[in-house]
Amino acid sequence: MARVIAIANQKGGVGKTTTAVNLGASLAASEKHTLIIDSDPQANATSALGFPKDPSRRTLYQNLILAESIDRIILDAKMDRLELVPSDKNLVGAAVELVTMESREYRLKESVAQLRERYDYILVDCPPSLDLLTLNALAAADSVLVPIQCEYLALEGVSELLDTLMRLRRTINPSLAIEGILLTMYDDRTTLSKQVAADLRSFFGAQVFETVIPRNVRLAEAPSHGMPVLFYDIHSKGAESYIQLAKEVIANAQKRVGQGTERADQGAGADATPAAASAAAAGSGSGTSGGSDGGSTGTQSD
Repeated sequence: MARVIAIANQKGGVGKTTTAVNLGASLAASEKHTLIIDSDPQANATSALGFPKDPSRRTLYQNLILAESIDRIILDAKMDRLELVPSDKNLVGAAVELVTMESREYRLKESVAQLRERYDYILVDCPPSLDLLTLNALAAADSVLVPIQCEYLALEGVSELLDTLMRLRRTINPSLAIEGILLTMYDDRTTLSKQVAADLRSFFGAQVFETVIPRNVRLAEAPSHGMPVLFYDIHSKGAESYIQLAKEVIANAQKRVGQGTERADQGAGADATPAAASAAAAGSGSGTSGGSDGGSTGTQSD
């Protein structure tokens, strides 16, 4: 049975799409049959996997709104064991059209249920907002992976995000776990990146992935060539980091099966609250003066 992981953060530009595409490719390279569902109307995951805009192509919109079988929408992502449910701009309308539908938060969950036996992992790339598309993804997911940019303002948003996840557990998905918090755009030459990482690990413990995703030019360039960084430059730091993240995700899944526990129940950070996240944000302010951001080697798209 597939593990369904929603990659979500209400803040934009933190590396959600970069993570969905490159983690998916790295899981596939690890011989795990993986499906990426692009639920963002910007369709960046779709284009990053080499699919240009095509008005005639079926997308997630047809599945959510027109009840078309998701099997007719899945595309071969031109990599062994990696497939894609594409997106397009019509999903903007889907967020509005879903409002009047019955079981509007569970449309994606019903479709994903049909696919669980065919894949090892299903990754859902969420839009940078808490609309009905994101709610559908979180209702369908077993867990949520939260990319967080190593900057002060991104850290401030952790409190709001965790508060949202707690409310979702009480309403649409009581079993939703935290797959992990992923530090992105990390620059070890700056004091700020180090301080944000230290604060997050202090408050959330084992919920923070050991792997960090660095700022990396190759990682930023790969989407413009329509391929994961694994194909664009396998020897780059970006590729190595996502390969390591895939290994960590797989290891956590094996540990979870062996122990019968969820990652969200592990470590000192399991009981961390939104108030604790706010405290972390406040504490990180002391590290803003050290280091320089001027030497960053690249950026990541959302």
